[in-house]
Amino acid sequence: MFIIAESNQLYLGDMLFYLVSFLIMAALVWHFAWKPVTQMMQKRADKIANDIDSAAQSREEAQKLAAKRQEELKGSRQEAATIVDNAKQAGESQRAEIIATAQQDAQNLKNQAQKDAEQARQDALRGAKEDIANLSIEIASKLIHKQLNADDQQALIDTYIEGLVKHE
Repeated sequence: MFIIAESNQLYLGDMLFYLVSFLIMAALVWHFAWKPVTQMMQKRADKIANDIDSAAQSREEAQKLAAKRQEELKGSRQEAATIVDNAKQAGESQRAEIIATAQQDAQNLKNQAQKDAEQARQDALRGAKEDIANLSIEIASKLIHKQLNADDQQALIDTYIEGLVKHE
């Protein structure tokens, strides 16, 4: 029995040695491995949280920039529409001005043509009046066999021309 008791004490001593060794090992692992691992995990968690915050800020900035660009695009579209409308109005105004100028030119040409026609008519009447006067004098001279004086000739011409003008 004594051997058994000694073996129990030895066994209990070994256990006590193992327990103390385990506790020392656990303290060493906790001090040298667990702390750095937890610190590393904490740093990694902090980095991930910072990355998430940074991504959220970047997303907000991107959304703001996209909204700003959308507003600028809308403004550009409105400006382009305004430019097109102004160009259309300018074109219509120029078209109306060209038409008015063309109509005025046509009216001026018509008036000038009427004046030219009237002038040609007057010239033709004047020429005809002179030809008729000369012809009348010759006929009257032959019929009367005498020479008319200037006043009589003029009175005869005026009477004949008045008759022609009334018949027009």
